Amino acid sequence: MIVVTGGAGFVGSNVVRGLNRAGFKDILIVDNLSNSKKHLNLNTLDFLDFVDKGEFLDNLDKFGKIDVVFHQGACSNTLETDGRYMMKNNYDYSKSLLNYSLNKGIRFIYASSASVYGLGKKGFSEDRTNEYPLNIYAFSKFLFDQYVRRVAFDRDTQVVGLRYFNVYGPNEHHKGKMASVVYHFHNQILDDGTVRLFEGSENFKRDFVFVDDVVDVNLFFYENANLSGIFNVGTGRAESFLEIAQIMQELYSNVRIEFVEFPEELKGKYQDFTKADLNKLRSVGYEKEFTSLEEGVRRYVDVLKSTEGVWVD
Repeated sequence: MIVVTGGAGFVGSNVVRGLNRAGFKDILIVDNLSNSKKHLNLNTLDFLDFVDKGEFLDNLDKFGKIDVVFHQGACSNTLETDGRYMMKNNYDYSKSLLNYSLNKGIRFIYASSASVYGLGKKGFSEDRTNEYPLNIYAFSKFLFDQYVRRVAFDRDTQVVGLRYFNVYGPNEHHKGKMASVVYHFHNQILDDGTVRLFEGSENFKRDFVFVDDVVDVNLFFYENANLSGIFNVGTGRAESFLEIAQIMQELYSNVRIEFVEFPEELKGKYQDFTKADLNKLRSVGYEKEFTSLEEGVRRYVDVLKSTEGVWVD
């Protein structure tokens, strides 16, 4: 059996979709549906059962033989300021699930985050010297990566951490402010035909990665059980928010681009440049090319226009 935590969320539901397409249906989804909009992400998926996140850890021995855990569940709100909640939800929960998995010989593939690199002044390779998180969300991911480095890589069981860069694509409709810029630009266009960018956005460049590519990397490690480590998942390209706006101008009619003042509260806390170093990922045999920004945005916009951003196939 395969467990996907956060399986009703953005990346998690896409991982389940990818597993289904690869022929796997013996999947246990773990999530919290207090945000009931997330159920839309599950409507077309095939899985064995759903378990509430709050009941999962206390009942791990009751679910039968687990072969692998895709641990995608976390609070991903980078604006969250309750550090105790963030550490309990992201760090303590992850440690408990990892330790159980190691003790039982269950493979463990989890979502880390490129936010651990902070401003990225020293680069974006998977090295401790490059890591300096700017908020409590990033710190919770950083600290778990540190824990994994201490306890997991001298074991026989596969443990893989995947540092996602800026992921965009279908099934993020429930994320509110934390949804991708493509989702927000789409809604701005529908509202009044105007895309709003921070002043200087032509110089704000990030590594935007389409969710299908993220899923493909997860499945690559699932298919290669001998590989462990922490790996970046991005395109290796840094592209601007303005480029996304210009791509979307071509996909809609009469779209204006407007620049607004950069928020004072984000100064010094905003990643204005990210670019995944893919050398480590390539070195273990992942050879596929990543979806171009233009193609990924076009594919996502098609879904946004037809189903408001939810996969229905």
